[in-house]
Amino acid sequence: MYIKDLFNKKRFVFSFEIFPPKATSPIETVYKTLEALSDLRPDYISVTYGAGGGSNQNKTKEISSMVKNKYGIESLAHLTCIRSTKEEIKQILKELKEEKIENILALRGDIPLEEEVRGDFQHSSDLAGFITENEMFDLGGTCYPEGHYDSKNAEEDVLNLKQKIDAGVTHLTTQLFYDNNAFYEFMNLVQKYSINVPIQAGIMPITNKKQIERIVELSGTKIPDKYIKIMNKFENDRDAMADAGIAYATEQIIDLMANGVAGVHLYTMNNPYVARKTHNNLISMIHSINRE
Repeated sequence: MYIKDLFNKKRFVFSFEIFPPKATSPIETVYKTLEALSDLRPDYISVTYGAGGGSNQNKTKEISSMVKNKYGIESLAHLTCIRSTKEEIKQILKELKEEKIENILALRGDIPLEEEVRGDFQHSSDLAGFITENEMFDLGGTCYPEGHYDSKNAEEDVLNLKQKIDAGVTHLTTQLFYDNNAFYEFMNLVQKYSINVPIQAGIMPITNKKQIERIVELSGTKIPDKYIKIMNKFENDRDAMADAGIAYATEQIIDLMANGVAGVHLYTMNNPYVARKTHNNLISMIHSINRE
């Protein structure tokens, strides 16, 4: 099933993101995560392509196939393009199709800092357009409530986003954020520019202080004072910090639900405890919205 059709069937779509293990870790580690998450029956599970644009496509394909063909959950395979040729992308698309994978998250990928950028694609919209012209997949894209670091301002960022939609992207998932006001301001802006595809809010519960410092370093995401106080209070108690992070994410998601968000994509960090507890906090509200 195309993920765009899930948004037509449901008022609220709830999904998980997992990632392939590092090259030094056995792939079986993610199998345990999948086994622990599968009975929650999310609407779909996305599988990342590898941090820094790394070449993890085989693991991504294998895990995406398992999500769909073993567990019967729709999968969304991430695909980056910044260092790829058209022939390489064609081969990956062929392999995904052979595994009956129908959904792709079209991404640029991280630009290498010390290498010349080579390949046939410069932007995720280039990849989306190429896939749309050559293969039958449903395409997702990403968006940034607090602005993409390469954009001069919010308006330029949204205009770039419109190019993705014009290239064939049918639904969007946001970068993680911790201040819902940033999301609501972003939604007002995309509506101003007539971007009407479903947008899922990307939420990641923070379970330790190092995690939050890493998030800020990589994405520039702003952390509200309220969350900083929570972190400072519980950072030395691992279990309390994890539960506090889940509680904050739960409150954040309930507010988004009350304001009509199309769905939430939970960045699980391959942590079944976090995913399960967050899901269980929300399940009655998910069912209530989808019965409307």
